[in-house]
Amino acid sequence: MNAQFTTSLLPLPAALQAPSSPRARHRRPGRFVRTKALARFNQLLRRLQHEPLQREQLVAAWRELRDRSSSERCEAGIEQRLQLAGAVERMIRDATWQAANEAIAPARVVVGYIHGKHELIPQQATRVGRLDDAILLDAAWPKLRGEVDSYLDYCRLRAVEAGLRGCPVGEFTFTREDWQKARRAEEGLLAHVRRVGRTSYLPAATAPMFRVR
Repeated sequence: MNAQFTTSLLPLPAALQAPSSPRARHRRPGRFVRTKALARFNQLLRRLQHEPLQREQLVAAWRELRDRSSSERCEAGIEQRLQLAGAVERMIRDATWQAANEAIAPARVVVGYIHGKHELIPQQATRVGRLDDAILLDAAWPKLRGEVDSYLDYCRLRAVEAGLRGCPVGEFTFTREDWQKARRAEEGLLAHVRRVGRTSYLPAATAPMFRVR
């Protein structure tokens, strides 16, 4: 049961989606792209069944991020993916949420890389820092999106339940099964409201005479 809670992903540099050109291969790569680090990173991409990255693609992406006309929206795309990576981490660390088996391995790849010591791109690199984290989240996202959608909706309904109980979130049990029951109840209520909106509790002849005082 997926809630489709997250929005569409914002764009990253277009160079990451296009194969490198022969002309680009003759340009001197930025110092932030190290051969061993790129090889390690590509191993993770293969584990996520994603095509490996070429050094030239990263250099072209860096140049695209330096360009004022595209940097703002690309940086917004990086920031969005970092927020989603945070949601992935909360999901697998939340003891009350039983994550689907197929989401656990890719989630651990993303979280492990973000907190690991082997970076492809140093975080302090101007504009391009954290681009590697965003790329890895992108690679894992097809296997994670449905589960993250469900988890974020679970958090929403857990907060609603806490409000109804008048207590903090951590002071009561709210499992994945509880969330599924709450979702069904909410969907039933919304369907009822929609039906009522199209009809009336009163006969058609008397409905125009009804007033609230």
